[in-house]
Amino acid sequence: MAKQIREILIDDLDGGEANETIAFAIDGSSYEIDLSDPNAKNLRDALTPFVQNARRASGGPTRRRSAQGRQRAMSREKSSEIRQWAKAHGLPVSERGRIAGTVVQKYEDAH
Repeated sequence: MAKQIREILIDDLDGGEANETIAFAIDGSSYEIDLSDPNAKNLRDALTPFVQNARRASGGPTRRRSAQGRQRAMSREKSSEIRQWAKAHGLPVSERGRIAGTVVQKYEDAH
C-alpha cells in the first residue's frame, strides 16, 4: 500500500492556499508568514520603499525555516578542549553529545 503525505501551506491573511513562507523582522522581533503569490507581492510592494532606503544589518534574520535551530558542528578537538576547560572550571558538561550553549559561550568569553 502506498502512502503520500502532502504539506499544504495556508495563507495567513485570507485562508486560501499559500505558495511560500516569508521571513521578516521589525523592532528586534522576527516573524514568518505563509502567503499566496498575490499577497506575497503585496507585502513586498509595501516594503519596497523602506527596503530601498535601508541598510543591510549583519546577523539578522537571513536564514530560511529549514536552517533554524541548527548549530554549526565543531571539531572533535574543539569539543574535547571545551569539555576539559569546563571540567577544570567546575561547569557541568557531559562526556558525549552536544555541549550546552552556555558552556560554549563561557569558554569563548574566556579565550
